[in-house]
Amino acid sequence: MQITSTQNAKIKQLIKLQQKSRERKSTNSFVVEGLQENRLALANGFKPKQFFVQEDLYDDSLELPKVETYQVTREVFDKIAYRSTTGGIVGVYETRHFDLDSLKEKVNPLIVVLEAVEKPGNLGAILRTCDAAQVDAVIVCDRLVDFFNPNVIRSSVGTLFTNTLISCEKEELMEFCKENGISVYATFLREDTQSLYGVDFKKSSALVFGTEATGLSEFWAEKADATIKIPMLGQVDSLNVSNAVAISVYEAVRQRT
Repeated sequence: MQITSTQNAKIKQLIKLQQKSRERKSTNSFVVEGLQENRLALANGFKPKQFFVQEDLYDDSLELPKVETYQVTREVFDKIAYRSTTGGIVGVYETRHFDLDSLKEKVNPLIVVLEAVEKPGNLGAILRTCDAAQVDAVIVCDRLVDFFNPNVIRSSVGTLFTNTLISCEKEELMEFCKENGISVYATFLREDTQSLYGVDFKKSSALVFGTEATGLSEFWAEKADATIKIPMLGQVDSLNVSNAVAISVYEAVRQRT
């Protein structure tokens, strides 16, 4: 079937999924734009519901599962695609969630914890780092976080689908870490804060990061096994949170390898 009008009901519903977090959550669905992103979603077990394909742009090296698939005109595709270099495909998938129990079978896990997400682009960049470093989980201590925001998917270049993503309350996570022997290291500055390079990350570790605007809450300073910092040699005292995650995670990877 070919869709030729931007007023088609399926196109309107697709745009609602792209634009509204409430719609994504109520329908348990989200939108994936791009050839690489759809390839990674399928390869990592996400279940597709629909595909919208513009045949003049589509690279058919990606074999699509047998679900509802619609051919769309270039005009319609330009309406539903954010990027011109998207490979001619937009998919709709069922959301998929992990919980803390999925970590119990991990041996010597390395976990990245975000107290909150200030910008979807930062979360996407963090996911790219965590995929590259094969981090065992990315946990956001905010149950309202929308992992399936299109901006997260785009900025993560599909690594949203290659990471184990969990949302939970900070108290729940702290209890889990204590019960499972996971040391918690909070990026929090105080008198006894240790340099990142003096901490042993070879054992089970959770590295906790705050937002750029407010940093971490006192909860982590009080409950963490230790507080850590990245040595700052210049005249500013902070880094973009995605950069801080990358530096910290790769110090852990260096130690472990």
